[in-house]
Order: sequence, then C-alpha cells, then structure tokens
Amino acid sequence: MKVACIGMGWWSDVLADAIKRSGKLVIAGCYSRSADKRDRFAAKYGCRAYPSYEAVLADRTIEALVNTTPNAAHLETTRAAAEAGKHVFLDKPIANTVADARALTEACRKAKVVLALGYQRRRESHFRWIKKQIAEGAFGRLVNAEANISRDRLGQIDLSSWRYTAEGMPGGVMLQIGIHYTDVLEYLLGPVKAVNGQSARLVLPGDNPDVASLVLEHENGALATLNASYASASEYYLMNIYGKEATAYYDLHQGLRVLRRGTKSATPVPAEKNDTLVEELEEFMRAARGDGEPEMDGERATASLAVILAGIRSAREGRRVEVKEILA
Repeated sequence: MKVACIGMGWWSDVLADAIKRSGKLVIAGCYSRSADKRDRFAAKYGCRAYPSYEAVLADRTIEALVNTTPNAAHLETTRAAAEAGKHVFLDKPIANTVADARALTEACRKAKVVLALGYQRRRESHFRWIKKQIAEGAFGRLVNAEANISRDRLGQIDLSSWRYTAEGMPGGVMLQIGIHYTDVLEYLLGPVKAVNGQSARLVLPGDNPDVASLVLEHENGALATLNASYASASEYYLMNIYGKEATAYYDLHQGLRVLRRGTKSATPVPAEKNDTLVEELEEFMRAARGDGEPEMDGERATASLAVILAGIRSAREGRRVEVKEILA
C-alpha cells in the first residue's frame, strides 16, 4: 500500500522506519511545511517530496496518509484527507479537544475511509498476555492497578516545539505520554468512569506540567493510579495489575512476573519483544483493504482522550471529574 507521510517531526521517522521493517507498505511521498524537513525525509526514505499538501491529496496513487502533524492540525489535515478519499493512520492523541476528535472521526466515517490511531503500548506482548489471562478468569475480580511512565527530558526540551507548550499539548506530560498508560489501564481493567488528577512543573522550563498523577475510577469498581513524568533520571515503565486471584507485575527492567493466590513468590513470565509499530501499521493496511477494523478507531480514541481531559480538568479545578462531563 502506497502511503505519504505528513508532518516531519522525530516521530515521523520512527513510523517510517517501522514501515520499512514491515515491507508491506511503501513510503511514496512526504510533506511538511518546512522544505528542509521534507527534503531530508525524502532523501532518507527514497520518496517524493511534495510541494504542498494539496499535491499529496491530488495524487491518486497515494492510498493512505501517515499523519504525525501537531495535535491542533489533526482535524484540518485528516478531514481534507478523508474528502480526498485517503485512509488515515493518525498518531495519538486524536486531537486536543473532543469536538475536534468527533469532527475528524465523522469526516472519515462520511467519506468511508479508515481512521486508525497509533496506540502501540497496548500491543506489547506482556500486556497481551495479561489481557488473555484476565479474559480466561485467572485474575478473578480486578481490584486495583498502579502504573508509571517516565522519561528524562532535562536538557532535551525544545520550547519552540508544539509538543512542549500548553497550547500545543495541553496537560503536558499526561497528554503526551500518560495517555499511553491510561489506554493500557482501560484495555486491561475496562472503561474509566471518573478521574482525580494533580500536576506540577518541577524541573523543565516552559509553561506545561512535567509531572502528573491520576487516580482512575473504573466502571467495574477497580481503582488505578498513574504517574507520568518528564523530570525523571531515566526512562521507566511500570504496570501492576491486582486481581482477587492473581497479580501481574511488569516493569521495564525486570519484565513480567505473576503472583497467584496461595503462592509466596512471583514467577517470571516469558514475553518476547514484539514490533508493535509494525503490527498497528499492518493492521491499518488490512483495514484499508477491507480486512477487519483497526483496534483503535476514532470513537475509541475520543474516549481515550476524554480520560486525559478529565484528569486535566480535575487538576485545574481541584475536584473529581467524571468522564461523561468531558463527553457531554
């Protein structure tokens, strides 16, 4: 499937590398408002650098777009792509507002093109294993979870980038990376009903929080906590899922372990690293060809966004916020 990449930031290269690893999609073109960025991308990946976005959309050989433009541009770029009959793989979050998310989802539905969202973390083999065990009843009633997603951005932050401004990425670290793990928590424990959130700017310059914490109330009664940070000493991921009959422990350094009722020590669970980016891109390609649907579509991504926006509102107003308030 011939695709064009739009929005030439660092993540565009990450997805382009995944496309190359797949071999089932072909990068036929690219576009960025920056001529230098699109020329460098075109040279690196051997594709055509289009002079305008309109030129990309007018090319009938382009079947789909891989869209890594800024959040605020998602509605405009995706709606235009849908009207041109192009399928869209859009990096999360779907937008900065529920209104934009709904509008671009409706544009794709109306045009009958596939919209898929990039939520690769839920696809990691350790989380797939936990999900299967939960579905088979091995965990019993789910009661609690704790998660952490942290990275070190000290000395790396670019205040000219939309990713680090309150306007471009409202909520800061929670919207940019915390959303990955609110998604995993919903994937494993079910939908979130309400959120209590707090955030702070402690280390990084700028106008956006670099540390945030959420308490999530799931619809099944389980409670989960999520901490996200750009002010940590290094990269770290943690996800512990507690059920009445079993507990799963995952962290970046020790991998996956499970502790079952009646035992006193956790048992390691082999979980081979899988290429989650290739998996979601190939799923998108199959959906575009009429074979199945994307795991994360516009409606699911809008619901995911609403959880984060509830946390942002909670932190700002100092109160518990129900997700339905955001979706109203």
